Amino acid sequence: MIVGHHVIFGCYGFWLPNDPRGSWSDFVGAWELFRHGPATKVTERRSLASRPHDRAARVAAKQSLKYPAVELSEAQREAVGKGFATYFERSRIAVWTCAILPDHVHLVVARPKYSVEKMVIQLKGEATQALKEQGIHPLSEWIDEKGKTPKCFARGEWKVFLDPDDVPRAIRYAEGNPEKEGLPPQRWGFVTAYPG
Repeated sequence: MIVGHHVIFGCYGFWLPNDPRGSWSDFVGAWELFRHGPATKVTERRSLASRPHDRAARVAAKQSLKYPAVELSEAQREAVGKGFATYFERSRIAVWTCAILPDHVHLVVARPKYSVEKMVIQLKGEATQALKEQGIHPLSEWIDEKGKTPKCFARGEWKVFLDPDDVPRAIRYAEGNPEKEGLPPQRWGFVTAYPG
């Protein structure tokens, strides 16, 4: 029985569709990126982050992005957390852990009443609103002539369905990510204990 999800989504430029480690993308939509190779579609369900790869090729592709790859500062991560808190308070979705890292986010959440994809879109919207309200949106220098700010989060998400036995493992994995990035453990007010 599916009781929740481990959801990961990235900031702009985090994991490109032609990442040399592989990606879950079918195509590369920008010519500037396609020059660095086609999409590296894989079907594996496990993380590819530790897979050996040509780091120089990955860095070169990121340098051809239209905007700089987003790296959230501590203040920006706090603002993203504030946006998440607003969303989860309103939606009443139980959050069992959350790790907001400089370039991606891990969440372990109870199964929402609607699609995970819809939840992630709304979360990104609340986080973006909080960044703008505080005047610290990471791509605010690139507002276009219509006043539109580029999106600081990448499109889509990666999700794993969790049965009751999977949830504790997913929580441990997500909670361990800040330490891997050299950050202190994170404690967010909207996170509640897993009841299982």
